[in-house]
Amino acid sequence: MKNTVSTLLKQKQEGKKISMLTCYDYSTAKLMEEVGVNTILVGDSLGNTMLGYEDTIQVTMEDMIHHCAAVSRGLKNTFLVCDMPFMSYQTSPYDAVVNAGRLMKEGHANMVKLEGGKEVCPQIEAIVKASIPVCAHLGLTPQSINALGGYKVQGKTESDAQKLIDDAKAVQEAGASMLVLECVPADLAAKITKTLHIPTIGIGAGNQCDGQVLVYQDMLGMFTDYVPKFVKQFAGVGETMKKAFKEYMEEIQSGAFPAEEHSYKIDDEVIERLYF
Repeated sequence: MKNTVSTLLKQKQEGKKISMLTCYDYSTAKLMEEVGVNTILVGDSLGNTMLGYEDTIQVTMEDMIHHCAAVSRGLKNTFLVCDMPFMSYQTSPYDAVVNAGRLMKEGHANMVKLEGGKEVCPQIEAIVKASIPVCAHLGLTPQSINALGGYKVQGKTESDAQKLIDDAKAVQEAGASMLVLECVPADLAAKITKTLHIPTIGIGAGNQCDGQVLVYQDMLGMFTDYVPKFVKQFAGVGETMKKAFKEYMEEIQSGAFPAEEHSYKIDDEVIERLYF
């Protein structure tokens, strides 16, 4: 079944959880499509996971379009959300619409995601008026990490929690069709989820959100230097990959690879008639 804004909303209404994973390339997208993941997020986390940047602030529109288009080629039924990178929407509603349009037209996204609450509602309204679905993002917003003072749980005090609630209502009113809640206390995320009529997607926000998202390299155990509290590693793919790389190197050195079954043949008579 094709996943759309309407089907995802229906899942919330029926109490069926929404699955979302990040993805940045064609081959991985095809695997996620085959198992029926509802939604893929081409996150600006690709700056860290794919490009080796120190943060997401360095990610460009060209980076996002390139990876989003690659992912889109592997999908038929999965709903595709693409992050708007830093400074692609903060400057003005006009810039926000232009850049959201590029992600849809060139990146083939089905929805764009941007960070922020009331301060970006004019941008959300303008993008939605251009017939582009929007996913909002509250809580820990990585593009604002310098202003937030680090990677910290958000909404723990009464005033901060109330601001999150007010911002969530505001982005919904502005026209957002989905909301990501990152690093928010579980009980607060549950209250926000019940308050809103649009689906909420949690990452470090408890299990009462309407869906969940994880960075796929995190959940596959491909990065082990730092594992956030909210990450569960569903596989040790990183160790499997290293083992395979090592065996490949060893077989090259020993001559075991490539073996006869990996090689092409030519008639001995042809070889004998050649001049060397």
